[in-house]
Amino acid sequence: MLVGKDELVKAINEAISKSKGRKFTETVEMAVNLRNVDMKKPENRIDTIVLLPHGVGKPRKVGVFARGETVIKARNANADVVLSPEDIEALSKDKRKARKVANSVDFFIAEAPLMPEIGKKLGSILGPRGKIPQPIPPLSDPKPIIERLRSSVKIRTRDKTTFHVPVGVKTMKPDAIADNALEVLKVVENKYENPSLVLKSVYVKTTMGPAVRVI
Repeated sequence: MLVGKDELVKAINEAISKSKGRKFTETVEMAVNLRNVDMKKPENRIDTIVLLPHGVGKPRKVGVFARGETVIKARNANADVVLSPEDIEALSKDKRKARKVANSVDFFIAEAPLMPEIGKKLGSILGPRGKIPQPIPPLSDPKPIIERLRSSVKIRTRDKTTFHVPVGVKTMKPDAIADNALEVLKVVENKYENPSLVLKSVYVKTTMGPAVRVI
């Protein structure tokens, strides 16, 4: 284990205690700094989705690209946005609206046959935002993956050695937030051959509060 749970709980408690009262529920974020790794090499980059054991504190928004029966299934599963092939065409002609949709949703899934069309017409909008949809089989029930994504976060380093990720909200128990943080750190632990040499430092903070160093 790269970081002990007790260390995380202590830092999270300190970060929460140092944050002032706000009119909104602040997110608790974790910043992870890496070293001794060449991020110019694509194989060293992290681009993955992590299911947090206690969720993020507020459901993530999920959009679904679908046709026919899957549209109905997606709506029944309370997808935040359901987009048909006609919507793909319309958004490809209205980049401003396409950007608005992309920015309003955390994750997209899509019936596999729609992926080429999505890539061709919306790839330039979704790609840079890390929002390329996860493909699902045609006519499959999207509900299980929608529910899983609602409690997930995406880690995407690109060519940077630092990444930031939400691990909870201020109103959650520090113990639960620490469990979420450990799940994120497992990604680093499993990604690199010598993770202890790669992990430089870890910080936690609330949205508007000061950063507190964990290690």
